[in-house]
Amino acid sequence: MFVDECSVKLAAGDGGRGCISFRREKYEPWGGPNGGDGGRGGDVVLLGDVNTNNLVDYKFQPHWRGERGEHGQGADCHGKDGTDCTMRMPLGTVCIDLATGKPVAEIIADGQRVVLCKGGNGGWGNTHFKTSTNRAPKRANPGHLGESGQYRLVLKSIADVGLVGFPNAGKSSLTTRITKARPKTAAYPFTTLHPQIGVIDFPDERRGDRRLLLADVPGLIEGAHENRGLGHRFLRHIERCALLIFIIDMAGADARDPRDDYKHLLNELKLYDKALLDKPRLVVANKMDLPEFAPNLAKFQRRFKTVDVQEISCLSGDGLETLKKELLKRVTKFRAAEKTSRATPA
Repeated sequence: MFVDECSVKLAAGDGGRGCISFRREKYEPWGGPNGGDGGRGGDVVLLGDVNTNNLVDYKFQPHWRGERGEHGQGADCHGKDGTDCTMRMPLGTVCIDLATGKPVAEIIADGQRVVLCKGGNGGWGNTHFKTSTNRAPKRANPGHLGESGQYRLVLKSIADVGLVGFPNAGKSSLTTRITKARPKTAAYPFTTLHPQIGVIDFPDERRGDRRLLLADVPGLIEGAHENRGLGHRFLRHIERCALLIFIIDMAGADARDPRDDYKHLLNELKLYDKALLDKPRLVVANKMDLPEFAPNLAKFQRRFKTVDVQEISCLSGDGLETLKKELLKRVTKFRAAEKTSRATPA
């Protein structure tokens, strides 16, 4: 089961209370106070984990709490700190505070650690209240309450290449041919029910193995930005991609016009988020093994003269190796430019 959005209720552990105690030993008539402090409550921590790919663990268990700190004891024994509640998050998770509606954390790196709710401090024991005029204080502090809140977790997959297209255009077939992901494919029109993340490997003895992550988003239909179909729920998964692939059924199955398909895809992305149109994109013309492919491709190129088109056939495998090399080239170029822009001071 794939879950990319859920709500959780979190609470850090409360601090333990301080202890009121006095030292009473033989030959120590003025032993004085020796109450220990309470332990600190455990935090609620979000931890980036590259081996976690969705939020299913939090969909059916929405309540998470840090451990309470132990209470202080006599003989200056301090209470033990509570254990942190560590929640492993897939990379690309955004945490939104439901009270304010604003993002409060974003997990983008493996091992990244964000303390979302801090545990309460432990209370002081009566040792802290001893003075020259009050040598036997009968006072100790209670532990502080830990922070709590309700949050919405939203997953925006971190992938290098985002794959968009209409149902039955060949997205899942392409994912199967160039990655190790195995989405369902068939000879009848249907759409993938949830995003698929595949890895494209590039073995290279000189430069070492390279890899790209490919996100296959469920097929879009007209009106996707208005919550029609499944694709609208998953458009967020291509927001972080370095390159967008528009896969078009250039054979025009079911009397579809590839030119209109491309136009509608651009429009749906624009209505969802205009920034998506600023991303580098590549049109992949699928089904070059069919006779209708060539005339439709000529019409497409006459209408969109400045659009880069890569010809492939997911059935025969023609053009797939060339496509993989082109993807690596474009993503590498984009990431290099992105790194340079971050390093350049404003």
